[in-house]
Order: sequence, then C-alpha cells, then structure tokens
Amino acid sequence: MPAPVPTTTPIPAATPWRDLNGNGVLDPYEDPRLDPVARTADLLGRLSIEEKVGLMFHTVIESGPNGTLLDAPGALSKSSTRTVVLEKHLNHFNVHALGAGRDAARWANALQRLAEQTPHGIPVTISTDPRHAFVENAGTSFTAGAFSQWPEPLGLAGLDDDDIRAFADIARREYLAVGIRMALHPQVDLATEPRWGRQLHTFGADPERTTRALSAYIEGFQGTEISESSVACVTKHFPGAGPQQDGEDAHFPYGREQVYPGGAFDLHLAPFRAAVACGTAGMMPYYGMPVGLELDGRPVPAVGFGFNRRIVTGLLREQLGFDGLVVTDWELVNDNVAHGQVLPAKAWGVEHLSPAERMLAILDAGCDQFGGEECVEILCELVRDGRVPEARIDESARRILELKFRLGLFDDPFVDEDEAERIVGNADFRALGFRAQGESLAVLQDEGWMLPLSADARVYVEGLSHSAAAALGTVVDHPGDADIAVVRLAAPYEPRDDLLFESLFHQGSLEFRPGLVARLAAIAAEVPLVIDVSLERPAILEPLARIARVLTASFGTGDEAFVAALTGVIHPRGSLPFEIPRSMEAVRRSREDVPHDTVDPLFAFGHRVVVPAAVTR
Repeated sequence: MPAPVPTTTPIPAATPWRDLNGNGVLDPYEDPRLDPVARTADLLGRLSIEEKVGLMFHTVIESGPNGTLLDAPGALSKSSTRTVVLEKHLNHFNVHALGAGRDAARWANALQRLAEQTPHGIPVTISTDPRHAFVENAGTSFTAGAFSQWPEPLGLAGLDDDDIRAFADIARREYLAVGIRMALHPQVDLATEPRWGRQLHTFGADPERTTRALSAYIEGFQGTEISESSVACVTKHFPGAGPQQDGEDAHFPYGREQVYPGGAFDLHLAPFRAAVACGTAGMMPYYGMPVGLELDGRPVPAVGFGFNRRIVTGLLREQLGFDGLVVTDWELVNDNVAHGQVLPAKAWGVEHLSPAERMLAILDAGCDQFGGEECVEILCELVRDGRVPEARIDESARRILELKFRLGLFDDPFVDEDEAERIVGNADFRALGFRAQGESLAVLQDEGWMLPLSADARVYVEGLSHSAAAALGTVVDHPGDADIAVVRLAAPYEPRDDLLFESLFHQGSLEFRPGLVARLAAIAAEVPLVIDVSLERPAILEPLARIARVLTASFGTGDEAFVAALTGVIHPRGSLPFEIPRSMEAVRRSREDVPHDTVDPLFAFGHRVVVPAAVTR
C-alpha cells in the first residue's frame, strides 16, 4: 500500500498553483509537484457523488457568437452551458460550432473560468471530431473552417507515414491553441465493406497500412507519452466497425448488425492492438452488435459493443490490458430529437431495456463515460438506490481524472488568444495542407500520358470552379469549343432523409446513374475527357473508365489543389486505400469482413499511375 498523501501542504513561495476549491490551502490535488496518481487519489476522496457522476458524461457543446458561452440549448446541445457545468457537473464536451482562432480560444477560456466556479474547480476537457478536412456531418466531422485544410484520412492513407505524422502534429498545435485537448479520432476501422457509409475517416481497407498510419497519427497527436503538450486520442471504433451487414451503418436501426462471414475478426482487431501498444488515451466501442461471432470457442452476445461485457471488459480490459478511458459512442441511452426528426437510441440488442437499465448494462460492460448524454439524474439515482456501487463510479472517475492531470489541465487549462490567432490556420500550415491535398490525388488511368496538362488550353468544366479552372487556360461554355473537358463528380449514393442525420450518411448503391454516364460519354465523343471522382467510399467506376482519357480519385482535394496536381505544380502521388469493384454484383458477393474481396476488381488496393516527376513543373 502506498503511503497516504497528506491532506494539506504549506503553500510554497516559488511553486505556482491554483486554489481550485478556494480554501486558501495547497491541497494535494492542487500540488503540481505530485504525480497524477497521488493527485487523483486525493481529489477522488473529496468529491460528492454528483461530482463523480458528472465526470462520466461526455456530451455536445457549442460556442456562442464571438467566443461567448451559449446561454441556451444549441442546434444539438440539449442544455445551456451554465446548466451542464454548474448544475450537472459535466466537464467533458465534444465541441461542434467554433469560430475563428481568437474566438475559439476566447470561448475555451470562458468555459474554463466557468468551471472554476464548481466546488473543486475541475477543469473542462474539450474534445472534437475531425475538423481539418472537407466533409461537414454533425454526426462525424466538420469542415476545416478557421483551421488548416487537409485531405480526409482516406487521402492521407495514400501518402507516406511521415505525411500523416506531420499532419497530426500540425493538427495538435492548432487544437492546443484553442484549448481542445482530446481528439475523438483516429478512426481505424477497416473499410472492408465497399457500401459502408463511414469509410472516409478510416485509413482504408488494409490492416497493415491502417496499423502503420495509426502509429504515426497517435505519435503526432500525443507524442511519446501524454503530457501538457499532448492532445489525447480516443481510438475508434473498437473492436472494428467495418464489417457492417450489407454496408448499412449502425447509426440507424436497419444497420445494427456486424457480421463476420469470412472469420476475419482478428484482422479488424489488429489496429486496436496496435493502438493499445502506442498508448492511446482512450477507446470508443461502436454501436454495432455482432451476429454469429465466437471468440475462444464461445459465442459473443448479440448486443451493441458498448453494452458488451465480453468485448469491453473481457477483450479490451483483460486480454489486451487496456486501462485507459472507454467512452461510448453517442446516445446509447436516450433517443436524440432535433430539427423535427428523431434518431432512436443506439441500444442495439437491448432496445427493450429502460434508460436506467441501459446505463447499468454499459457500466457492467466496463465503459467509463456515456457519450452524447447528460442524464446525470438517472445515474445518481442508481447509486442512491444501491444498484450501482460507489466503488464502480470511483473506478471510472479515477481513469478520467488521471488523464486530466496528465494533460496538465488542473495546472493551466487556459490558452493565449493572441497565439491562437497566430497559430490556427496560419499561412505555413495552410500551404502544407494544400500541398497534401494535391499530392493525395490518385491517378487511376492516363491514356496517352496526358498528364501534366498544359496551362494554355480551351477547357470545358463541370463540378470545378471557373476561378480554379482558369489555371488550365480559357474556360469555354460548350464541350465542342474545348481542347479538353474536366469534370469532377461526387461518388454515388442513395439519398435518405427519414431519421435524424440520415441525409448526411451516404449509403446504398455504388453505381452512377445511367443518364449521367450517357451524358459524359457524349462529352467524351467531342473532346478528351478528364474525370475526377471524390471517393468517400468506392464507386463503380468502370463506365467512367471506358470513356475518360484521365481518371483520378480524390479524398479531400479542393479545386485549386486539384488543378495544381493536374498541371504538375504539385506532384500527384496518392494511391487507392481500397479496391474499386468492377460491379455491384461483385460487391454483393463479397464478404463484409474480408479486405480486397471483390472478384476481378477494376483497380486493386494501392493502385496508382505514376506520373513521372521529370515531366512535372
């Protein structure tokens, strides 16, 4: 047994410290000379049940105008900021809307000053989903806005590990500048099911490539160990969310099943083993419920992974030895209602349970935080009724507090607003992001070695801004008047808009509409055609490959960076992070859990046409 920590310490003249509980005494948890374990032990013994329970909720927050705190519920946040901080004792928030660097820093400082008013001054941990690329989806990611803009992770996967590490380090510096201390990423699910709608933020389908990318990513965000200069990573979605039945996503009731017809569970687990070895601060289980899965000769219960003790405690905690933070994915307990739509609680396999019973199942599984929830009264009641022992609350509270101490939040959670304005989205970072956008372009075919394109052509364009196209020459209105046509397309999907967020998730068929293909073929009959497809997931590209002289795939490349890559100003060197199926029939016959599993793919994993550097400008 360690020696007990003294309850008070004389105030040292030369040691800066914060009197978080306002008692005029340097208590052990306030003492920066002590290690996080000792400080946590001291603080844990001082907290009320309400304060401990508040630690275990991690919900959405939004900033107000000009960096102010929001005094009312927001677009998705359910309560005002003062309510969740001062009344519910929450201090973990996934921030959505953010302004410019200075405003974001001002908001973070205001939030930390509000947290100082709580009984023990526990600082806030601000987290975020990815926000350095292009896709705006309130359920998964945000466009870069004030931050530097880079390719999506699928695009980074087609580059080198050093490129990924450099991105992560710059993203870390921008996060730190505005007080964001936790990344709800990387997403290391294997994109083995071509129809799945959440591939964009993965590193693709290949286990080995994903594992190497993950290691570089965590190193860039966390460093060699978590410290006051780290952004803590929450790796997701344990134990691998890629093998969704028929490619439907588990955000929605029709996509709740995960299946393993090829017996490839261990392949999907491999990146998470690596994440544990790399020291990831946290893990997030996915919504999906495994169907027909056996581990060590015993069936795994068909309940969502966040409710699944066999997966969280048995596999993650005991077998892999992970003692970090486990936060559930969002809204496993209560339905989410916003904008006049509902998204049912993702309580797959336990839909029949009450919210209190769902919370019991999540705690029994071994999770520490309830993502997207703020129903502290339910958990407090469960403790008061003796259905949840206080020792179980202490177990999670210890992990949560230790991480806050390791991040240095108790000693200085504030940021410099001038520095935030200087760092966030500065010219150097934007230039590096712009170059990565162009370099991540994957050239899939180049008949007649047309690339790089000249900059003095007459060009017809669709899906490309005229201002960017001007770097190719003179923009004309009709294909018949052009020397070349350049068309940018989004990958196809089936529009859906019944449930909340459903319209933001691109799912279903991977085939382009026949009318579009016919119209593009008519253009190709008049003029050499360059087609780029933004691949948030694979698409059936064979009809386009038959008519395009140049076919490229992009994964987060702005128009100007795209043109820079076509003209050789930037050397395109991206490669495919997954294979491109030849037909939907091949997709339907493939196994959801097995990488590179479609018959006779049009383009294989890793494919790219090398544009000789000698001819680039």
